[in-house]
Amino acid sequence: MKGKNLVQSVIDASHYVFDRKLVSGKAGNVSARFKDSEMDIVAITPTGKSLYDLSQNDVVLVDLNGNILSKGHPSSELFLHLNIYQARPDIKGIVHTHSPYATGFSFSDKKIKRLEGFGKIENPYLEEVPYYPPGSSQLAENTAKMLKNEDAVILKNHGVVAVSFDVDEAAALAEFVEEIAKTQFVSHLLKKS
Repeated sequence: MKGKNLVQSVIDASHYVFDRKLVSGKAGNVSARFKDSEMDIVAITPTGKSLYDLSQNDVVLVDLNGNILSKGHPSSELFLHLNIYQARPDIKGIVHTHSPYATGFSFSDKKIKRLEGFGKIENPYLEEVPYYPPGSSQLAENTAKMLKNEDAVILKNHGVVAVSFDVDEAAALAEFVEEIAKTQFVSHLLKKS
């Protein structure tokens, strides 16, 4: 996937997660990467703009070191995305959401169980990254470390990060995490009645 197609894939995935209520307001961020002349380029959503109404001119292009290659200001979580791409050369898309059910779990002492759809279940629960301030280097480094052997993690008191071989699959995985969190929330309520 090259240039304009990559930017459009970020816009499409952004609209997808917004339409499915995995983000609201100006929350969340989405990125995709491709190789251009032996250089990795990352297209990422901008800071301070809703994922609802992004256009081609809003998406920011950067290299893996964070050097800005286009106009605009990238998401405040830029280094979260870049650290993950550096740790996982196989990853081409990242979606970070604040979906209500999964984020609710992130603020609780309950973990989200893995269900069918994650492939082989080796760990019964989604991994959780301890709380670090949004946009911090600690959050970026620890999330990348946790995602070395995972495709989705819960950020404690914050949200969800899903990764995949393309941004559409990462968005679908973020939605799947929210759906299993919703199912488990209902299950917890029913057990109490």
